[in-house]
Amino acid sequence: MNPERPQYLAETFAELTATLSSATLWHPNELLARRTTFRVGGPADFFIEPGSEHDLAKVTKFCREHNWPLMILGRGSNLLIRDGGIRGVVVGLGHPYFSQIVVENDTIRCGAGARLKNVAVEARRASIGGLEFLEGIPGSVGGALRMNAGAMGGWIFAVADRVRYMDQLGAAHEVAGNSIDSEYRSCAFFKNHIALGAVFRGEFVAREIIEKKMMDCSQKRWKSQPAAPSAGCIFKNPDTIPSGRLIEELGLKGARVGGASVSEVHGNFIVSDGSATARDILDLIQMLKDRAARDRGIALETEVEIVGEDLPEMELSHKS
Repeated sequence: MNPERPQYLAETFAELTATLSSATLWHPNELLARRTTFRVGGPADFFIEPGSEHDLAKVTKFCREHNWPLMILGRGSNLLIRDGGIRGVVVGLGHPYFSQIVVENDTIRCGAGARLKNVAVEARRASIGGLEFLEGIPGSVGGALRMNAGAMGGWIFAVADRVRYMDQLGAAHEVAGNSIDSEYRSCAFFKNHIALGAVFRGEFVAREIIEKKMMDCSQKRWKSQPAAPSAGCIFKNPDTIPSGRLIEELGLKGARVGGASVSEVHGNFIVSDGSATARDILDLIQMLKDRAARDRGIALETEVEIVGEDLPEMELSHKS
């Protein structure tokens, strides 16, 4: 871990890991940039991949009892982690235990770590329609529930028949999907609860119809979205105009700060050339917000989740 972090943190963390099963993996001072689609971000004090709900419950209880911050990290899309990283414990649900996908009649039961693209593929294989839009959403089931993700006119909570979650005490629950309040690109419930998975319901449809819809979604996505590292759409769409169109009308496609730039393909995407820092991206976001407010009187609101700490000024100056 970082030498300036108190030694007791490492010692206390060792108490936790001693209680976890061999299926659970953990890493101190884990660089999170490699775990996000933006490929930027500093380290987590501790990163844990639980091998079961039982181990996840132990981690949850431990953090609550020791007053340690706990963050759940999915596949790292729709996320910007600041250069100073995350204090406390970051939990990833990438273990195969949390990535299971099981077809049950016209429903699909999925763990929080399951990739949405894989869910769409399994639905196609089982001739279950209505879930084709999931193919176009990067990330995992858990992350999609936390953000009420959507694409191509579809929304995650519109197809979530059941939702499984863990509370702050480490107890697991399963409830009807429509019992959880959700909004456009937001689900406040999962600010204080951990998404464990969901049961998605569709309807039986001829496989060729599903394949065509998935192909249409895929082609539309690749034509309209950049291939360079990004976090998806940066801003929510205002009521009056899509954010991408607004940024294009402002002449800001291609605008750059350091290694970050506004995509030439889609104005609501910021991309990295491989050298961008989180500070570059944050400064570019602020530039876009300032121009939208000044020139059009529109207050842009970020859709991407921004977390973590900035680097200390001294270290930031040294790096620059």
